Amino acid sequence: MSESQVASHLPNNVDEQIASLRQQLSRNTECGTTHYNLAVALMGKQEYVDAEKQLHEAVDCSPSLAEAYVLLGGICLQRNDLEGCYRFNQRATKARAGFAEGYGNMAFVLLQLVDGKDAKEDEAKVDKAIKNLRKAIIHNQKFIQAYTTLGTAYFMKGLVSEGIKANLEALAVEPKFPVAHNNLAVAYLEAEQFDKAIVHCDEAVNLGFEVAPQLLDELAPHRKA
Repeated sequence: MSESQVASHLPNNVDEQIASLRQQLSRNTECGTTHYNLAVALMGKQEYVDAEKQLHEAVDCSPSLAEAYVLLGGICLQRNDLEGCYRFNQRATKARAGFAEGYGNMAFVLLQLVDGKDAKEDEAKVDKAIKNLRKAIIHNQKFIQAYTTLGTAYFMKGLVSEGIKANLEALAVEPKFPVAHNNLAVAYLEAEQFDKAIVHCDEAVNLGFEVAPQLLDELAPHRKA
C-alpha cells in the first residue's frame, strides 16, 4: 500500500467488513477514506459498479486521495479504456506530488498505446513513458516494476544496453524478480552474450516465470553439453 495507508486490512469475512463500512458511512457520508476502503472491499468481491461509485465519492470527499484515482484507472483498464486509465493516473499525480505509482501506470498505458501506425507518434509515446518512469523512480527508488517497464521502453527504442541496465537495477532492488531475469535473457540474447542470457533464462524458469518457448529454442544451441 502507499504512504497514506488508507486501506484497512480486511477481516476474513468481507461481507462483515462491507456492512461495517456502510454503517460508518451512514453516520458520516463525507469520509473519503471510508468510501475508499469500502470500494477496496467491494472490488475484492468483484462488485465493480458499486466500487466505482464509492471511489468517485471518495475523491469528491478527499480530492488528494491519489490511491482512489489509481483504482479508478484500474477499473478503466479492465474495460480496455486505456485513455481513461491514463487520465485517472494523471489526476493521481496531480492530487499528490511525487506519487510514483501514478507515473508508472501512465507509462504502462503509453507503451500499450504504441500501435505501429505512426512511427513518429509511437516514438513520442515511448519517450513520454520513459520520462514518467524516471519520475516514478526518483520518487520511489524501490519501485521495481518501474525499472522493468523502463527497460521495456528502452528495448522498444532499440537501446539494448540501457534496457539491460534498467533490469539490472530492478534486480538490485529484488534479486528474485522473475520478469527482470526474463527481460535480461532476451536482451543478452540479442546482444549475443549467450552465457548471460542462459543464466537469466534459467533463473526466470526457476522462479516460476513462463519463458517463451522461442527463447528457450534460440538459447538451446548455445548451452554447453
